[in-house]
Amino acid sequence: MTATEETLTVTRNEQQNRYELYAGDTLAGFAAFETTADGRVRFTHTQIDRAFRGRGLADVLASDALSDVAQRGEAIVPICPFIASYLKDNEIAGAVIDWPNEDDAEDAATPGESPA
Repeated sequence: MTATEETLTVTRNEQQNRYELYAGDTLAGFAAFETTADGRVRFTHTQIDRAFRGRGLADVLASDALSDVAQRGEAIVPICPFIASYLKDNEIAGAVIDWPNEDDAEDAATPGESPA
């Protein structure tokens, strides 16, 4: 069975401060985060294991992780370049994004939309 045929699941691992992507029972990647006292989640690093690269799994991980943060009512701070890029290209329902750099917020705003 290949990774594309296996069930993909994303879970939040509070002990290691990361969202983990599993292909079946195998850890395929993770998105590391830091939680601040004021309820913001700073995504700092995303990594997909070499054996699973090139299959779009980072997008699955980002989508599920960011959707979970939005559902929890926590603000997203995209420090990780991959997470920032994903947020610029994809809408996450209910997400509150606290861009670390005002230029990022300007770039992410659609025409006629103010960044914050």
